[in-house]
Amino acid sequence: MAEPGPVTIVHVVDDDHDLGRAVARLLTRLGHRATAFENPVDMMNHQRNEQAHCLVTDIMMAELDGFAFAEQVRAQDPAIAIIFMTAWPSTANAVDAVRLYGGLDYLEKPLDEVRLAAAVAEGAGWSLKRRDALGRIGMLTPREREVFACLGEGMSNKLVASTLGLSPKTIEDHRAAIIMKTGAASPAALIALFRATQGA
Repeated sequence: MAEPGPVTIVHVVDDDHDLGRAVARLLTRLGHRATAFENPVDMMNHQRNEQAHCLVTDIMMAELDGFAFAEQVRAQDPAIAIIFMTAWPSTANAVDAVRLYGGLDYLEKPLDEVRLAAAVAEGAGWSLKRRDALGRIGMLTPREREVFACLGEGMSNKLVASTLGLSPKTIEDHRAAIIMKTGAASPAALIALFRATQGA
């Protein structure tokens, strides 16, 4: 029998108390651990103790604009997926949500439950992958991170050495340490890990 996957945590922020709770109930029925918050500040305080994989947030809120809120959340936790929802959709805002503020999706109210479920599932998967990748590089030294970034761009050892002004032997030593710490043993694995840390 397959092992059950990790429980994904979703925070829902909407200053409409009833709507926020309704969305959280729906996500709970779908197997997520979902909590509704009316106040963005309360959610950020809670996030420090229980990191969510996915944030579903309204854009038009009385206390804090949803885009500004997303920037603060992303600064606090780069591995949280963000899904925006609004009753006042516009093409310009949709582009802003996805491109400028790290949003994964932009949903119009009343919410399409199928699309919401798909977006949260995708977001949780993205978050788990990125959080794992960031954890795997957490023990790298600053110099190893520089080398890792170059290797992640597909550079050869010789090109990394030239780019960073180091000897090829030093790059080989750093590469060996990176492989040992991250478990990414092949060039393809290093590139994939680097892309995951970038949210790709």
